[in-house]
Amino acid sequence: MDFDLVPLVAIGAAVLAVAVAGALAAAVLKLPAGTDRMQEISRAIQEGAMAYLSRQYKTIAIVGVVVTIIVAVTPLGIPTAIAFVIGAVFSGLCGFVGMFVSTRANARVAEAARSSADKALNVAVQSGAVTGLTCVGLALLGVTVTYLAFGREDLHVLVGLGFGASLIALFARIGGGIFTKSADVGADLVGKVEAGIPEDDPRNPATIADNVGDNVGDCAGMAADLFETYAVTTIGTMLLGFLFFDGATEYVVLPLMLGAVAIVASIIGLFAIRLGGSDHIMRALYLGVWVSAILALIGFFPVTQWMVDNNAYFFAALIGVVVTMAIMYITEYYTSTRYRPVRSIAEASKSGAATNIITGLSVGMESVVLPTVAIVGGILGSYLVAGGGNEGIYAIGIASTAMLSMTGVIVALDSYGPVTDNAGGIAEMSDLPDGIREITDRLDAVGNTTKATTKGYAIGSAALAAIVLFADYTHQLEVEGLGGGDLEFSLNDPFVLAGLLLGGAVVLIFSALANGAVGRASGAVVDEVRRQFREIPGIMEGTGKPEYATCVDIVTKRALKEMMLPGVIPVVATLLVGFLLGPQALGGLLIGVIVVGIGMACMQNNGGGAWDNAKKYIEDGNHGGKGSEAHAAAVAGDTVGDPLKDTAGPAINPVIKVVNVVALLAVPLIVAVT
Repeated sequence: MDFDLVPLVAIGAAVLAVAVAGALAAAVLKLPAGTDRMQEISRAIQEGAMAYLSRQYKTIAIVGVVVTIIVAVTPLGIPTAIAFVIGAVFSGLCGFVGMFVSTRANARVAEAARSSADKALNVAVQSGAVTGLTCVGLALLGVTVTYLAFGREDLHVLVGLGFGASLIALFARIGGGIFTKSADVGADLVGKVEAGIPEDDPRNPATIADNVGDNVGDCAGMAADLFETYAVTTIGTMLLGFLFFDGATEYVVLPLMLGAVAIVASIIGLFAIRLGGSDHIMRALYLGVWVSAILALIGFFPVTQWMVDNNAYFFAALIGVVVTMAIMYITEYYTSTRYRPVRSIAEASKSGAATNIITGLSVGMESVVLPTVAIVGGILGSYLVAGGGNEGIYAIGIASTAMLSMTGVIVALDSYGPVTDNAGGIAEMSDLPDGIREITDRLDAVGNTTKATTKGYAIGSAALAAIVLFADYTHQLEVEGLGGGDLEFSLNDPFVLAGLLLGGAVVLIFSALANGAVGRASGAVVDEVRRQFREIPGIMEGTGKPEYATCVDIVTKRALKEMMLPGVIPVVATLLVGFLLGPQALGGLLIGVIVVGIGMACMQNNGGGAWDNAKKYIEDGNHGGKGSEAHAAAVAGDTVGDPLKDTAGPAINPVIKVVNVVALLAVPLIVAVT
């Protein structure tokens, strides 16, 4: 069989995804953008978002150029450096495209809400689909083209692409997270708590910065994050196929074919999202995920039969999809206002901020258990269904690839969140009728849950991807002459134990720096908002105009400054441990980062999401509603949870991939000097 045609099929599917994304973008941008006031506010958000993104990319580009030169002059060579650039550029492009469309779709969603919730939902989903399809299209295109250009001669070159994607995603997640939560926390603490004005009130000087932050964090950041997860997982599974099956082409290119099938399924799934006569928005969104998953599995069966003639790999793909759905529903349970965890935090708010925070921490810690069980089940299930051994580890890679088959739809649902959030802000600041704000609020309330579930999905996929990458690391060591019993990762080895402890410490110091950055930057926003309330006459009466640009500038500068240190720590720590302590310690570090990272990511993501929706549950009129003591306590809890769920928590995903990719990339260099 001529499996050499598979990369061409993958390129065709990738181009199809990008073409459909372009058509959807054109359709969204043709829609009416509302009144002059709505367009004015939307333009302010556009300008702030694009200004931040351009400055962020310029800052990251400096790091990227340095890394490219270093990679090119080492034995890794120029092809690996070129792959690094491809990964970095495509990852950045995903964020740019998503930001461009989402910041223009917000006013159009608010305008569509004049007609119906169904039309507003469709516009929001279409704008999100642009980001989702661009993400999977560019990821599959980048991996496939790099494979055709360099990978047939040296598949290890593809790791350079993964490194470029991971590094950009890490900085995008940190910088975007610091920006969005600094503005959000600052706006809430002064606006809601001190001044007693509603969220997105135009009198709040930080409200434009808050709306800008929704896009740079949850749109551009998530797009870059899942782009790199998709690319890194595909590359890792291709490497396993090469190492375990003597370079057999069918095992190397199977992940590319699965990706091609999944793109077609995702396009159909996105068009299946319709509200119709129902009011259940979440059900409509999940319908798209289910349609995508089922169609992907239908396509996976003949593909696996044709290429490898082994039912085990289809069942591994099925397990991967089941794990995805399980993690999404578990995350929804812990972050939706309909269930016990969020309502328990709201109930605790009646006793004050302290009990709110204690209960929120408890919910966050509890929420780690079930996703971990699901991930463990996915790892063991896919390993055992293929009979264990090398085939079982490759099956874990197939399960990971299958998990990412829904990336297009998942990113669309995540991008839906900031678009509907912005639409609500525009409706509030434009003084639109209450009925429109009610529709945008309904869409936004669901958006909070979709953002949490997509982060849960990203965490789960990161876990399985990390297992694949660790297997690649150990087998690459064997290729370099350190396998066959000469290298074991045993707790009896003090170097392995040292690496384990250092790996956990990397995750903790990263989280500390990311959350601390939000605390420092939001303090500067609080001071600025208070200054404007104090010094600009007529703000509270609506006769004075706040200086929105000042707050945008503050969080932009602080985010760019604060993202550098946590961004370089995972890379530097990995290289230091590898070169100074050796391959055993580095293997321990990778394990420590995976174990501690998954737990910390789940705890922060789910706990923060639960705090956020507990506040919204009270704002809906429960436990005294807005302005009550319970509401004040819930706002305090929400401000604690904000950086956890939108800065440190989701940024741990690329941290896990960065340390594994850097270790895998550096194996030949480490072996040479140890």
